Amino acid sequence: MGMFGDWFIMLVAGAFLLFWAYRGLYRWLHQPVSVNRLTLGKGGELAEDDENILFLERSGYEVVSGKHRVPVGIELDGQTLNSRLYIDYIAEQDGKMYIVKTARERMPMDWTGSGVRDRLLVYSLLLPECTGVLFVDVKEQVIRRIIFHISD
Repeated sequence: MGMFGDWFIMLVAGAFLLFWAYRGLYRWLHQPVSVNRLTLGKGGELAEDDENILFLERSGYEVVSGKHRVPVGIELDGQTLNSRLYIDYIAEQDGKMYIVKTARERMPMDWTGSGVRDRLLVYSLLLPECTGVLFVDVKEQVIRRIIFHISD
């Protein structure tokens, strides 16, 4: 009985290792070469007295990460340009993650389809694991939830 049990355990362990190697190879082959994922949770520190965070928490959201600065390299006619995108916060509610952008007086939001698309779609595409984007305006006491549905 001992010999059969040893062979059975070795067979199960071998099958597990083959499955694990297959999944790793499959992911490696199907992932785009230049994917540089943004790591959530490594953002800036959260200030306890930040009015945006307090407003989100009063509204039932849990702010899980502070400001993220995402560097963007751009090549324009052979010249290298540098830019960056800023994510104000990452918030969670009912197991769903949201990118948070806050209202700025110097950059008013155009609440038309094209205005929302031009200003916020990039964030949704940057972090597809997030459900959508929250636009927080503490001055107006409003949180707008934007979810993009991209169809073929």
